[in-house]
Amino acid sequence: MKHAKDYLNNPRTIKLESTLDDVLKKIIDEKKSRLLVTENDKITGLVTEKDLGFFLLTDNTERKLEEIPLSEIVKKIISVDENAGLDQCANIMLKNGIGSLVVTSHNNVVGILTKTDLVRYFTKSHPGEKIVGEYMSPYYAWMYSDTPLYKVVLKMIEQKISRVILRNHDEMPVGIVTFRDLFKLALDLGRQEDVLDNTDPAISVIFPRKGFISESGFGGSTKIEEIMSRDIVSVDYDDDLAKTGKMLLDKNINGAGVLSGHGNIIGIISKTDIVKALAFLK
Repeated sequence: MKHAKDYLNNPRTIKLESTLDDVLKKIIDEKKSRLLVTENDKITGLVTEKDLGFFLLTDNTERKLEEIPLSEIVKKIISVDENAGLDQCANIMLKNGIGSLVVTSHNNVVGILTKTDLVRYFTKSHPGEKIVGEYMSPYYAWMYSDTPLYKVVLKMIEQKISRVILRNHDEMPVGIVTFRDLFKLALDLGRQEDVLDNTDPAISVIFPRKGFISESGFGGSTKIEEIMSRDIVSVDYDDDLAKTGKMLLDKNINGAGVLSGHGNIIGIISKTDIVKALAFLK
């Protein structure tokens, strides 16, 4: 079994005095799901794509993105020694419900280890040992593609999930929406002073971020199919788990639909599921 020091990488960082506008730009531009936060050039916290998403969609203030300090959503870091085994690291991530660990050597931060790194290790070290069906999550959140945006967002908030599969009324999957899709919309709308609302004559303008969960705002007038990604990446139930992990890495995605022999989506396989496989390997 390899150790944390064998797979750690240099973290992307952002300064504590940054705003949510800065964070969104960096996450989108660099396609990173987490950033380490520095204060006086010392790593003191962490901000993740998921935490950012939940904050953006539930914050009910009337501040624009550049007015919200990063300090409001920073989380504490959890660290491991560089000599910790990767199976131990996997268990710590699962126990704490996190996707990364700060790696230290003699109490100094030397890097970050993410679930992506653990998946990379699994793909190289355990080919042909497990199949997708053994570790997939049989439940997946879905809604119809003509559902108003605000209903989809409320489902993501209530179930604390970062992706929803979209179906047409023939029950066929036609797309997927993730936090990253909503981030792009938030970044555009967050720069505007107001947004016209055409659904309620009594309300002429609404604040952009409130609109995500507003039935009378663009959350009600926008159909989720207008912003969803139409390319649903999928794998088969019997596919090799290690090869599936490599596919997730190659496509820079966190999960894929799992298909039955009849071509129906019966679950989701994610990087977290592959981390579970690593944690429980003997």
